[in-house]
Amino acid sequence: MNRHSRRMLAAATAVCVAATVVGCSSSGSGATSSTPSSSTVSAAASSAVVSSSGKATSSASSSSAGGSSLGGSSAGPSAPPAGSATLTVFAAASLKATFTQIGTILQQENPGSTVTFNFAGSSDLVAQLIAGAPADVFASADTANMTKATDGGVVSGTPVNFATNTLTIVTPPGNPAGITTFADLAKSGVAVVVCAPQVPCGAAAQKIETNTGVTLTPVSEENSVTDVLGKITSGQADAGLVYVTDASGAADKVTTVSFPESTTVVNTYPIATLTAATQPALATTFVELVTGPEGQQVLASAGFQPAP
Repeated sequence: MNRHSRRMLAAATAVCVAATVVGCSSSGSGATSSTPSSSTVSAAASSAVVSSSGKATSSASSSSAGGSSLGGSSAGPSAPPAGSATLTVFAAASLKATFTQIGTILQQENPGSTVTFNFAGSSDLVAQLIAGAPADVFASADTANMTKATDGGVVSGTPVNFATNTLTIVTPPGNPAGITTFADLAKSGVAVVVCAPQVPCGAAAQKIETNTGVTLTPVSEENSVTDVLGKITSGQADAGLVYVTDASGAADKVTTVSFPESTTVVNTYPIATLTAATQPALATTFVELVTGPEGQQVLASAGFQPAP
């Protein structure tokens, strides 16, 4: 083998080591490469996504690039789609079903975007935001907690009211305790569950107590309206005060008892982008979606009433 042949063999061997996806063969006089007819290079990207329950779930996606041959350019893992972004929304627990649906609409209309949620009592969310929790959008179940967030310096711009809600009574299916009025909740032996006073649904319950002169003695005060609902669906209490929308969503898991005094206390829901938003443009898009025709239709279907 002459010097020129040895140099060609060494170069071809080096290429074969680097391109492990390509088979190579060598002979005493030179080297040839054999490339599969549809060779692709795939890479799996794994990421942790916060679900609506607050738990982290693992999601993976794979991307592929076209085949490469010796002497050509080898493509690596595909880059994220143009405009790829993750939006974090902190929202009142009573908005879980509707906002999850609206989040799906946003993702469909903005390819490459992902919406993650933190659903909890509005007062808890405000405390988290003021303590520095990262988020792009905040939606409260009352204006009082939005005011706290604004005073705490975490709200950007002016909040927009987008819906209203009122309370109703829910009992286990069949209403075993025979609850028919708000006053019945104060009867001896009736185990009633309400939201804690600092939570919007709890503040509304207290106002109704004041308006009616009926004083409740709850066996439990919960941090979110969904927790109250859970106590009823699990049979741990005779009755609970939840939003009309939550009662509607529970369907036949509860019996709903309407009472006229509930209309005297209406909770208004505001939404706002946040000063610490890492995706301000997408945050604005989400707010516009919630307050626009599509979002309003989703909210109305769940029983929310329009904002004043």
